[in-house]
Amino acid sequence: MYRRRRLVAAVLLVVVLGLIGGGAWALVRAASHSSAPARAADDAGPLTNPTASPTADGASSPAASDAPTSAPPATPTCDPAKIEVTAATDKPAYASTENPVLTLKVMNKNAIPCPVNVGTSQMEYLVMSGADRIFDSKDCQSDASDLVKTIAPGASETANFPWPRIRSTEGCKAVTVKPRPGIYVLTTSLGPLQSPKAVFKLD
Repeated sequence: MYRRRRLVAAVLLVVVLGLIGGGAWALVRAASHSSAPARAADDAGPLTNPTASPTADGASSPAASDAPTSAPPATPTCDPAKIEVTAATDKPAYASTENPVLTLKVMNKNAIPCPVNVGTSQMEYLVMSGADRIFDSKDCQSDASDLVKTIAPGASETANFPWPRIRSTEGCKAVTVKPRPGIYVLTTSLGPLQSPKAVFKLD
């Protein structure tokens, strides 16, 4: 009887130890499963562009504040230095019975159309013989007026003045002496713009 009791006690001890071991192993496995996501989350790398914003197709684009800005292009303007005035005569020499035609030409050398006042208020034809002032179109000018024209790039406007081979003085005083045969120099002006000299001969 005593040996049976010891045998039963030994069997019960084995069963209890087996239950305790199985429970401990289950707890270990549960703990390992529950800690795996935490370790995976801890091992994740840092975000690569935290300031990027998603676009419509899911791609990332830089923040709007990082976009470069550019100034608007400057509006081109007319350069007065590129408005050219020249002087000319219709012939290089004139017989005693011929009257010269004096020409003022204004050309726009800007790359854009430019408004230019080509009115008689701006024009001047000056004829010289050495240091002698022979004729100035402003001496007896009347009814001078403005006339603004837009001249295209590379285009020009021309004004002709038939000179009746007479002298003039400031204030349009009468002059009876006529120009003599010889070499004469013409310059033309349009406001502040003055032409180079043009030489011609009177017989």
